[in-house]
Amino acid sequence: MTVVAVVSDHAGFALKTTVKDWLQSHGYDVRDLGPDSADSVDYPLMGDRLAHAMPDAPVGIAICGSGIGISIALNRHTHIRAALCHDRLSAQLSRQHNDANVLCLGARLLGEATILDCVDAFLTTEFEGGRHQRRVDQLTNPERKL
Repeated sequence: MTVVAVVSDHAGFALKTTVKDWLQSHGYDVRDLGPDSADSVDYPLMGDRLAHAMPDAPVGIAICGSGIGISIALNRHTHIRAALCHDRLSAQLSRQHNDANVLCLGARLLGEATILDCVDAFLTTEFEGGRHQRRVDQLTNPERKL
């Protein structure tokens, strides 16, 4: 069973609950990292919480109002490849070409059906490797040369 860690800020709280329920109904082992209510929380701290949990969960889903802030917070961590996705194709390509390990979503920008479609695509698409592996390696190597 695949472990999926989920996190949000207050703007994404309701949608996180929907995503969590969908994941559980599809057989995923969900690690809900918070928050536990729609009370205001800071997305950088929630992103850090997910990044620190990633060794125990191979895949993460992060939701904030636009998805932008939490994706920026997550991508500060070298072991994270967070992709802000807006449709099924962007979720598929983030996995196929970038080996993204965190799906970021904007609760204020996307409807529930689109978000669940992104989640499904992200979790069922494999990394292609090949020519894409060299580029992924460059992302995780801070010593790369121009």
